[in-house]
Amino acid sequence: MDFAINHISAPSLPLQAFFAMVRRLGANRVEIRNDTPDVMNSVAPEEVRAAAGAAGVEILSINALYPFNVWSGDLPERAVKMADYARDCGAKALVMCPLNDGTPVARAELVAALRAMAPILRDRGLTGLVEPLGFPISSLRTKGAAIDAIRAAGSTDVYRIMHDTFHHHLAGEGELYPDWTGLVHISGVTDPEVAVEDMLDAHRRLVDDGDRLENIPQLRALLDGGYRGPISFEPFAEEVHALADPEAALRESMEFVASRTERSASAR
Repeated sequence: MDFAINHISAPSLPLQAFFAMVRRLGANRVEIRNDTPDVMNSVAPEEVRAAAGAAGVEILSINALYPFNVWSGDLPERAVKMADYARDCGAKALVMCPLNDGTPVARAELVAALRAMAPILRDRGLTGLVEPLGFPISSLRTKGAAIDAIRAAGSTDVYRIMHDTFHHHLAGEGELYPDWTGLVHISGVTDPEVAVEDMLDAHRRLVDDGDRLENIPQLRALLDGGYRGPISFEPFAEEVHALADPEAALRESMEFVASRTERSASAR
């Protein structure tokens, strides 16, 4: 499987140490962030590009532009700054997340934001990875609604969908859209007490046999549907971030996901 590692999997590691860990894990694709850890605002893009080149890793994305669907205030300025940084550091894409505070955003505003962002991405050779958030308070919960808006914006050339197994499960969306998927994020929830509608980023761990999100069926369906892109680990739980040996934990989860997905495929 084509695994990638999001820096939030081991946020305490400096950039070069993170890249070295990824290579030891047998992967060569990474995602960097502008929150935890805030690489974008703490490391010059030329330094990131040089470190990635020296380590032999490809930077898939910077995560994330928020809230991309409210194109007002300082968002246009931040979008340009982030796109410039992505181009200069060698990233291929920007992750774009919608407003997630319970405030609804009209479809017309979403379409307008996608139209406004499209030339910024095109001019820099970037892809916009639109990531619907499945939380009940999210202003864009489903991939279907995102794809509809991308089509309405006339921007199918520059946008793809982020399939996040956590958010897909929370949204209860049946369709997976492998042809539209540009990147997959995986994480697992094992807490048996928390209701689906109450799941938060803090519950998101590495995927193991206690997973409640149906990561393996989701991955199998995406692969069966023709998806051949990277599958990136994105755990948010503090207990994962505090691990003394994140490399060992990631390796164990990678082996679990690969073996279970292959087993699922052979059973068909």
